[in-house]
Parts: sequence; C-alpha cells; structure tokens
Amino acid sequence: MKKQLISLLAFTFILLGFSVNAQEKNLTYADASWMNYEIFPERVSSLQWMGDTDYFTYNTNNAVIKAKANSKKRDTILRISDINDALVKVGEKAGRSIPRFRWVDNNNLRFKKGEKYFTYNLATKKATLINEIPAEAENIDFFAKSGMVAYTLGNNLFVQIDGKKVAVTGDKSEFIQNGASDIHRNEFGISKGTFWSPNSEKLAFYRMDEGMVSNYPLVDITTRVAEENATRYPMAGMKSHHVTVGVYNIITKETIFLETGEPKEQYLTNVSWSPDGEYIFIAVINREQNHMWFNQYNANNGEKIATLFEEKNERYVEPQTPAIFLPKSNTQFVWQSRRDGFNHLYLYNIKGEFIKQITKGDWLVTGVEGFTPKGNKIFYTSTEASPLQNNLYSVEIKSGKTIRLTPDHGTHRTQTSYSGKYILDQFSSTDVVAAVKVEDSRGKVVQELLNSKNPLENYNMGEMTIGKILGENGDSLYYRLIKPTNFDPNKKYPSLVYVYGGPHAQMITDSWLGGAGFWLNLLAQKGFVIMTVDNHGSANRGFEFESCIHRQVGEIEMKDQIHGVDFLKTHSWVDADRIGVDGWSYGGFMTINLLVSYPEVFKAGCAGGPVCDWKYYEIMYGERYMDTPQENPEGYENSCVINKADKLEDQLLIIHGTSDPVVVWQHSLSFIQKCIEENIQVDYFVYPGHEHNVSGKDRMHLLEKITRYFEVNL
Repeated sequence: MKKQLISLLAFTFILLGFSVNAQEKNLTYADASWMNYEIFPERVSSLQWMGDTDYFTYNTNNAVIKAKANSKKRDTILRISDINDALVKVGEKAGRSIPRFRWVDNNNLRFKKGEKYFTYNLATKKATLINEIPAEAENIDFFAKSGMVAYTLGNNLFVQIDGKKVAVTGDKSEFIQNGASDIHRNEFGISKGTFWSPNSEKLAFYRMDEGMVSNYPLVDITTRVAEENATRYPMAGMKSHHVTVGVYNIITKETIFLETGEPKEQYLTNVSWSPDGEYIFIAVINREQNHMWFNQYNANNGEKIATLFEEKNERYVEPQTPAIFLPKSNTQFVWQSRRDGFNHLYLYNIKGEFIKQITKGDWLVTGVEGFTPKGNKIFYTSTEASPLQNNLYSVEIKSGKTIRLTPDHGTHRTQTSYSGKYILDQFSSTDVVAAVKVEDSRGKVVQELLNSKNPLENYNMGEMTIGKILGENGDSLYYRLIKPTNFDPNKKYPSLVYVYGGPHAQMITDSWLGGAGFWLNLLAQKGFVIMTVDNHGSANRGFEFESCIHRQVGEIEMKDQIHGVDFLKTHSWVDADRIGVDGWSYGGFMTINLLVSYPEVFKAGCAGGPVCDWKYYEIMYGERYMDTPQENPEGYENSCVINKADKLEDQLLIIHGTSDPVVVWQHSLSFIQKCIEENIQVDYFVYPGHEHNVSGKDRMHLLEKITRYFEVNL
C-alpha cells in the first residue's frame, strides 16, 4: 500500500490560524446548520461595478459607497433616507434597509420592492415605477433593457408590460407547463424556462408535455386526512416528457413553435439568441445522450435553418452552456465543449464553420465571465492552476495569449469592469478566510478591500490537511483529512469517511475550511478523524475521470474510497476497527454500497436520501451514466444495493424525507423491505414533509441525529 501513496509532505495544505492551544469554544448544531451569522466570514455587501465606468459601489451602514478602482477615496452617494423619501413620494412605504439593486447605467439603479420594480436616479433623487407583477407569480424573468417581466401563473406563461398582464399561453391541461424552470429536471445546465431576445421584441419559452409520464404519489400529511401530492416522475427506461420551444412576438402577440422535429423524446438545451434577435440556437440531444446537434432556427417562422455542427461520444455528451456571441458581432460565437477531454472554448460562425480552439490543456474552463468591449479578449475562469482552484484569466482570441488575473491561490468569484481594465476579486483559500481585492488586467493587485478576520479563531478546531493519494487505476485522488481537536498522536481515534462521490460535485476545494463546512469540524471536536476523498466520477478532473463510471456506477468509486481508507489506516492514531461512512443522495448510495460490499472495513454508516436501485431514478441523470435498464441489465443489477441487503453486517442508519421528489421514498423503503425479508436489522428515520434534504431548524435535529449515531456505534 505504501507504494500507492503519494507523499503527504509532497502535496499538503495546512489550514493556518487554527491552533488547538488555548481555544475555548466548540461548534454547536446551530452553527453546523449555518444558523449563526457570527461565525460567517466578513464580506463586502452588494459589491458591483457602476455601469460602464471603472467605479465600483458597495453597501455599508445603510448607505451606498462609491470608489474608483485605482483610488482609495470613498464617497457616500446614496443613503436609506434618500431611497425612502423617493418611495414615499410615489406612494410606497419606507423600508428598513437599502434594497438589493443593480446598476442600470452610470446614474440609475434598479430594485424590486415586493412585487414592484423601480428605478432610482441619483441626480434627480426620484424613484420611478417601471412594472408590477402578481404576488403569486413564479419563474420570474425580468428583462432590464425594457422593464418587461415574464412569469408563470399555474401552468401558463404571462408577460407584464407597463403593469398590464398579457397571456402568452392558455393551456388548460394539467400535464402542460409553459415557461417553467424545471424542464428536463434541470439537467444540461437548464435553470430557467424563458429567454428574452436581445431587443426584447420576442420571448422564447419551453413548453413541456408530461401527459405520458408516470404520475408518482407523494403524500401530504399536514391535512386532516392525508392527501396525495403527485409529481410526474420519468424513471429510467420509461416514458419521458415531450418538450418544444415557443416564440412569442410582443408586437404581433402571436406565438410560433420551432421545428425541432422528431423523435419527441429528446432534450432541447442551451437556448440562445443571435444579437439581432433573428435566430435561435439550440443544442438538441437524443434520448440516448450520445449525440448532439447544434441547430439554428428562424425566430420569426420557426423553420430549422441548419445543423451547424454535431458532437458524439460513445458514453455521453452533456452541453452545459449556451452559445455566447462576441460583442458587436452577429456572426461569431463561443461554444464550450469537452470534445478533447476537458471543457474548452471554441470559436464558430453562424455558417457552422469552425474558426479556432481558443483554450487548450489538461484543465477545464469553468465559466465565461465576459469580454473586452471590442471583443478581442475573453475573460474566463478555469482549473489551470489546480483542480482545487478557480481562477480568472484573460485570453486574446487572435493570438491565444493568456494572462492569469487572480494572483492568489484559492477559489475566486470575480466581476470584470466594462472596460476590462479592472477586476473585483472575492475569494477564499485554505489560508485566507475571505478577501476582496481589486486587480488590473495584468493580474496586479491595485487595492485590497477586505481581509476577513477568522470568525473561528476562538473555537477549538482540528488541523485540516489536503493531499493526494493514488486511486484504483493510478490516477491521483484528492483527499481532505481533519484531525480531532486536542489531538494526541498516542491515542487511537474513530474515523468517519464523509462521501458524495457522484458527478457534478467536488467535496475538496482550495477554499476556507477546504470545502468541509462546519458540521465535519463539529465531528472533529467530538473526537472523530474526518476523511473525504473525491473519487473517479467527481467534478473538475476532465471527462475521462468523470465518465469512467459509465454503465457501472459505484464500482470504481468504491475502490477509490477503499484506497482512502487504506491511507487512513497507515496512521497509528487511527483505530482500524472503528471506521464509519456517511453520505447523502449519491453519497447515500455510496454509503450503503460500501457497507454491503466491504463489510470487513466499516463498523457503521449513515445514508441520507440514498439511491438504492437506479431503475427508480430519473431518466435524464440515470440514463446518462447507466443507459436504460433494458440496455444495461447487468449494470443495473450490480449497482442495486437492494440486491446486496443480505450482505449488511454493520450498523446502518437510513434517513429519508417523506416528500423527496428527487430520490423518491421508494428507494429506501424497498431496501428496508429487503432487510426485513432477509432478517437484517437496520435503523431508519424519516423527516415528514421534507424533500431531498433537510433544511431550516430541522437540520439541527438531523445533524445531531447522525452525530449521536456515530458516537454510539463507533
């Protein structure tokens, strides 16, 4: 095993500032549930650029402060009294604090109060009502340039124009949803159901027909007699919903539908407009998710114009972001793709001609943050420095010259000024709790706005280490280890493996607390060693690292986790007979799978909202990684933990929300039924009315429940 380990000293981050000497406080369950704001890092409130200037603003003490990027001079340009005076003059009640706002231009800001949208002019000190929507509106999409708002009421879509409600759709069927945000169950990067054209003359929207999808019963126990609160749930291998894209013309008040064609069971994703509002572009993916057509449609009559390019992969294709047009161009756009194994930027024109690959390397672009006004440079974030980091870069499209703009290691969130000359950089790292800096276009720090003190400096915290081990096939795997507080190397400690393990998630980052949060540190205060490994299948390591789990979820992931356990056991202060595992959702699946597959390794586990049989999971996610049960019966059989219930030897607590619409209750109940049939004892706890996770005050109960379980059983 020693040959399989990469030296701990060769790649280690130690969380600084958490000396275990002379500390007094311990974290509480309220702290662990993120309910104590006193232990949150400081931040700069409402930080943003002011229009197209190189001035930025932020809020403090109910006032808006203005500053120039390269100057430490500060001016108060707006107070709560100014906003309130303006609101009272237009018949509104005064507020207690400055509302959240965005700059419309250099002199006007926009904010929402209740269901009303206002602008405020700094020069005139006047507030103007620009629109108002019904209180029950959902899926709200405000278009800043025109002030119009799209929203849904029930299953139908409406547009609010100058305070007047205009019906876009009028479907009577309960199976039809127009403009909803949960199309294709929010896979493929979908987060909204409406898309304004750049000139606001048209509104594209999703229309989803779920009439052919199985009706899945969820139970509401809050009524005198419990009622069914059903949801349409498309399970792997069964019927999927049908989606089309409509385009509503604000001027003519007519709707056309794009000719997206057959078969009806396909995925329409990454909707985008051409800058002139004449064309719509959609990534069309087949039900098998191994073929994508990037299509162009006429937004005036719905006709398909052309397929600009295609992408195929024997495992799956998964476009996440729409096409982004270069500034001042109606013809050239940037497309993101993992076609070479890592997510990168590619330049195309609307004839479908490939122009060039803009970024390249064994790292991935995590986001496009903007352009310079001329469109000659792109600002993007990536993992080039490390898979654990997220940094901002600029790249010249013509030459490919790249500059890193965030000099500090860590996880960065950035805003680039319109001119492209300056960056607002908010970040944390393993040795920086929270910081905000202004940097220039060469990556030089111009000024520091915040360096947060450590809110846990008086707490008894364990030492955290981030390092690497080797996984099943020789790839390096990142791990995070937290030692118990008041650590004594001569003692033997119980250990807890905290796992997620699935795609689109990364547990370990170069950020404050290493991504661990408060609860895992509370467990360290209780005397546990806490170990987390980001196994194959997890995010930000490239397509091969993520997709190698295809058709066999759980197999290589578990082997990686066992390598992590083997690494744990190399430490003399780890009690090899007292190792537990905990996880939620995909992590719940991993927890049960590890217990039934490696009963000799673990003593206890806790699985929350676990996937127990992938045939009960949704089509979009499930079929991407497993194909259908009909196509991959062996894979479904091997990954079904229900089939392995008779192998359970360890103490296991399963927790599930009774109204879970993601991992439906049927998963864990079926596992429990199998345990009963096999005369296997298992512990079970439900949270009535909760969905896929437990939030609010009930989360304190959840965390204490899990903690006590491991205190008793490890």
